[in-house]
Amino acid sequence: MTASPTLPAPALEHLCDLRVTVGTPQEIGATPMGLRRVVPITGGTVSGRLSGRVLAGGADFQLIVAEGTQAHLDARYVLALDDGSTVWVQNSALRVASAEDSLRLRQGQPVDPARVYFRCQPRMETAAPAWGWLNTCQIVGVGERDPDAVRMSFYRVC
Repeated sequence: MTASPTLPAPALEHLCDLRVTVGTPQEIGATPMGLRRVVPITGGTVSGRLSGRVLAGGADFQLIVAEGTQAHLDARYVLALDDGSTVWVQNSALRVASAEDSLRLRQGQPVDPARVYFRCQPRMETAAPAWGWLNTCQIVGVGERDPDAVRMSFYRVC
């Protein structure tokens, strides 16, 4: 029997939905690598298999490239779960939109989410035994940018 060269696609299991509130971006400026911005994370909520809140104090470190149409995002923040556990999140994302829509997003204006590609690869770490499995799994997600928040849904890759 000859094995297929293509392995089966992994399944996805819904993990949680987040609404991460953000403050006014700090513009670093156009560096040799691209336009740098830091967006403070001011709080938020998480619901689903993980339930709790997003703690204030994190940030989204952004690099805008490709004539403003691509945003490479590196967000770092902490979740405080309802059971008292804490979870570190480092979320790498790619957001791609037209130059016009990208400018509107940077200015905090609404853009139809169907016109924006926003995918992410969050990594989670915790010391809580009940949530230790988060340390050993792959997670992917989709996102939408609202004027004052980022909405995301995370999925465990099975």
